[in-house]
Amino acid sequence: MEYKIIKKEKLAESIFRFVIKAPQIAKKAGAGQFVIIRINKNGERIPLTIADTDISKGYIHLISMVIGKTTMLLAELNEGDFIKDVLGPLGKKSEIDNFGVVTCVGGGVGIAPLLPIIKTLKNAGNYIISIIGAKNKNLLILENEISLVSDEFYICTDDGSKGYKGFVSGKLEELIFEKYSKHSSYKINRVVAIGPSIMMKSVCDITKKFDIKTIVSLNSIMIDGTGMCGTCRVEVGKETKFACVDGPEFDGSLVNFDLLISRQNYFKEEENIAINKFLNEHKCCNK
Repeated sequence: MEYKIIKKEKLAESIFRFVIKAPQIAKKAGAGQFVIIRINKNGERIPLTIADTDISKGYIHLISMVIGKTTMLLAELNEGDFIKDVLGPLGKKSEIDNFGVVTCVGGGVGIAPLLPIIKTLKNAGNYIISIIGAKNKNLLILENEISLVSDEFYICTDDGSKGYKGFVSGKLEELIFEKYSKHSSYKINRVVAIGPSIMMKSVCDITKKFDIKTIVSLNSIMIDGTGMCGTCRVEVGKETKFACVDGPEFDGSLVNFDLLISRQNYFKEEENIAINKFLNEHKCCNK
């Protein structure tokens, strides 16, 4: 079975949203879950978080940033084209309850998997504070969608081109310290953070000081997505877990981020070799 691309949209530089017809996945998918895609029969398998669903139409939304070979191939596909395989939904669903005040923090392409979590938390009765950030305003995604389902909404950019100048972790600390720590009715009960590992680490370093439970999603470290390759191994509470089958969400205070970040650099050289080889071959084929 192949999966048709219904709509393709460029959200930002090198970031695309694909609306794909996958009725069975749309029907069963929950916030926080992901799929494994394979572009063609000879392609590698990569995980992508489900950024939204439309059950009535049988559509799922996938957001991809062009980084490696497969995401480059995916970016070349257009509306009406087909993806060979889409497997899912995989991973555990987000923990959803009426926690009270929940601050949702997204960085870069990590903003994408945050959207369905925000929607589901809002529907459960939570007061939602959303903070999203990117290097500059041209790399921000899903601003309108997230602002519409948030009670408070803040934008951060590293260069100050839009909103708060600085990291999302800095804005979070400002909110906790200057506003919410002074008013018991505004106490933040939980934080959800998704983005680069260093960003999630910084968020957890801050929330630990205020004893705020923080959930992080480690979807960015997955490769195989089924627990077979072991690449998404992570130490949580001094126990070895696999992000794809045990997560992708974990209590951030228990994650050994230093180990996780160091392990993410293991395959940098091989990744660069593979990308360069692909680009050279691609140039030859398109002459």
